[in-house]
Amino acid sequence: MSAPKNRSVLVVVGLVLALVVGVPAGAAPAPASGDKGPVGWDTYRSIDGLARLRPGEQVKQFSSFDRTGHNDDGFVGTYSCLREEPNGDCLLADARGAGEISSIWFTYESTSVASIGRITIELDGRVVLQGSLQDIVNGSQGAPFVWPLVGNSADTMGGSVIKVPMPYTRSMRITTQNNPHFYHVTYRQFADANGVRTFNPGDRATDVIQRLRGYGVRDPKPAVTSARAQSAPVDVAPGAAVSVPLASGSRRITQLGLRLPQVIAAPGLSDDGRAYGAGGSSFNATVAPDNEGVRITRRVDAGIGEQRADLLVGGQPAGQFYSGPARADGGWLDQTIEVPADLTRNRSQLQVATRFVSSAEDVNEFRYEVHSLVRGQWVRTDVLDVGHNHVSDEAVHGYKVDGQRWSGLRYFRYAADPGRAEASESVLEGLRLRLTFDGQTTVDAPVGEFFGSGLGKYASRTLLHAIDTTENGAFTSWWPMPYGGSAVVELVNNSGVPVAGGSLEVTTAGDSSVAAGLQDGSLGYFHATQHRGGTVPGQDWNFLTSRGRGVFYGVTTSMRGGIPPGQNQLNYLEGDERMYADGSASPAIHGTGSEDFYESGWYFQDGRDSGVEGVPYAMPQAGLVSREDATDGCQYVCLNAYRLMIGDGVPFGNGIEFDIEHGDRNSMPADYSSTAYWYGQDTPSLSQSDVVDVGDDTSRSQHGYTAPGDTREQLTSTFEGKRDTTPVTGTTTSTTQPVTFTARVDQANGGLRLHRVSDQAQAFQHARVFVNDRPVGEWYQPLGNTHSRWLEDSFDIPASATAGQSAVQVRLEPVAGAPAWSASRYTVYSQSTPPPPAQD
Repeated sequence: MSAPKNRSVLVVVGLVLALVVGVPAGAAPAPASGDKGPVGWDTYRSIDGLARLRPGEQVKQFSSFDRTGHNDDGFVGTYSCLREEPNGDCLLADARGAGEISSIWFTYESTSVASIGRITIELDGRVVLQGSLQDIVNGSQGAPFVWPLVGNSADTMGGSVIKVPMPYTRSMRITTQNNPHFYHVTYRQFADANGVRTFNPGDRATDVIQRLRGYGVRDPKPAVTSARAQSAPVDVAPGAAVSVPLASGSRRITQLGLRLPQVIAAPGLSDDGRAYGAGGSSFNATVAPDNEGVRITRRVDAGIGEQRADLLVGGQPAGQFYSGPARADGGWLDQTIEVPADLTRNRSQLQVATRFVSSAEDVNEFRYEVHSLVRGQWVRTDVLDVGHNHVSDEAVHGYKVDGQRWSGLRYFRYAADPGRAEASESVLEGLRLRLTFDGQTTVDAPVGEFFGSGLGKYASRTLLHAIDTTENGAFTSWWPMPYGGSAVVELVNNSGVPVAGGSLEVTTAGDSSVAAGLQDGSLGYFHATQHRGGTVPGQDWNFLTSRGRGVFYGVTTSMRGGIPPGQNQLNYLEGDERMYADGSASPAIHGTGSEDFYESGWYFQDGRDSGVEGVPYAMPQAGLVSREDATDGCQYVCLNAYRLMIGDGVPFGNGIEFDIEHGDRNSMPADYSSTAYWYGQDTPSLSQSDVVDVGDDTSRSQHGYTAPGDTREQLTSTFEGKRDTTPVTGTTTSTTQPVTFTARVDQANGGLRLHRVSDQAQAFQHARVFVNDRPVGEWYQPLGNTHSRWLEDSFDIPASATAGQSAVQVRLEPVAGAPAWSASRYTVYSQSTPPPPAQD
């Protein structure tokens, strides 16, 4: 998605920090509901349970993608409404059965979604959210619809998001007052409603909000009292490696920290800020209660000379910031003051203030980093990003400015030795992190991209990993990584630059359930799958292709454009993401543009300040880390973005393919690198048990297939997604009468999944599903496409209706008033059941 053509194109220490926000020590993850993942707020309360696999659910999406496969993904709203409701509202999403809304994204204009008007969300027949969409993403609705569970176009550089998990037991509908143009609604679909409670908007979930507001600074997982840290020096010559075996037994890595003091921050970046004259600013900062002192670092524009501002902590003088003489053409400068422990000890919150003393013009500030000295090591405990694009962050920190004279966006560079900057980038790209669990290497990625920044040492601040760009700041990961007996961390230096003086710290915790879960397949090993290469015309860029079973949780992507000046150099962002689970020919997720996938809009545009494109932002699960051009060593225009999918993690039982286009129909040249984060096991949890070919008389006879009055038609058309230019010819049938057939299944099944290939020329097909005369739900498909008519969709049947049976009779009863039920082929898959735990 882009602007219209006539518009500007647009450790032990970790335990201490967890206690800062009151996370209970030793808290266990919430139990999964049957074979689902955590539901509702437990999605964020049990992040230590990300490794648990989810065979009893699917993740799907409604979006405004162009049904013809081209680039009309919402510019005039052609495909943005499933239908218009009698009151004129636009129906965006409509589902039956149990499930959960996990993520909603919009963009309309680069600064506003006000034109969309009212949004209404109904769950189980009851309205749980209604109001101005703009007000809601601004946080005006109040908790739980507050930042960062919602975000507006300032928070996301052009998009608007709602990340509140909203479960339901029977039905879900989302409408907007006006056509929204670009949108995504991603939702989970469950086999049954066991353990699911309808979303209660009165539950403010303040603990979840507080946890998410610590993103990039604090471990979002519950603290574990048994955790222990191992440390090792990192001195590794080119071509060599350092290997660190971890504590043996049934354990989990809970935190991984790496410090590389020779690696400096990338010099060039954009940031927004404020400036004041006679007056000052103030905010509240989080620190570690057992700190031995606090360090406060602030970013200023050194182009304004002789800036002096007093620093006060708790109302007491703590030092003075001084910028020195003005630098020609401006430039970034970090100023640091170490606050003595007698002003900070035994406190978890500090009131920080600055007061104007003097300046050649005014005193400016763009970003504050707060570090606590804990057991002799500086640990980042808070970040405040100041400016017009960070009013939500400012509000959470109680930020106030008196005597403001300026607010805006600037691009400058830090003073840095070019050779050292180039060597730093080489280390981050060439030093690889490898993790081996129980003899299997599942992580092999450059340290920069693994921790969120593949183009240099830029500030990466996500829910599960972060990069601190202050001097010797840490690269930190909080991904939980289980292993049954052994684990080894390796750093392999392929950079050609000697790495010296670094340190690695890995925190692990014992958990007796891990080994059994990995053995029976209910848990997956953590993976980080990276690859880099030139894009291929006509082929999607592949984030991940994997067999077996698992859950995909996101990706960090480094995009090095190959479009020379004189053209739209960000045109490679005109590419949609497409996800295919379990061998399906149809994508269950089909997006509307690359920056839309990263939950921004209009080429990551700051619509509040001259429409600048490629402006970084950071939210817990999505962000743009950096933009580079020729002055930064990028040939043309390069971007580094991330998208985590914690609430909308994609489960798969028999393989996954997750791709993204590079430009409209993969037409733009680029060099891409990506690191995908996921959990999995090599063996599938879904196995094919039977196939009913509805167009074949022999197959119908073998399966006792009946469909009174059905009609047959030869259809030549395409599937959506990567197959939308490849015609497929087959027989389709349609009927408004009950369809019955008998299918073989695995007697040891843990439930079934029915895949249907059908003709989706008619939207809103709807049938009640019975197994051996027992009702098991409604198969409802509101999607339709008259261009790419072939569709493969899926319906889950719970184990309670199928366990212990070697064959089942399926009956599909089309609902009166719905279009005729279409089918060409049914494929029946059996879910595996975990084997009993091994006996000692």
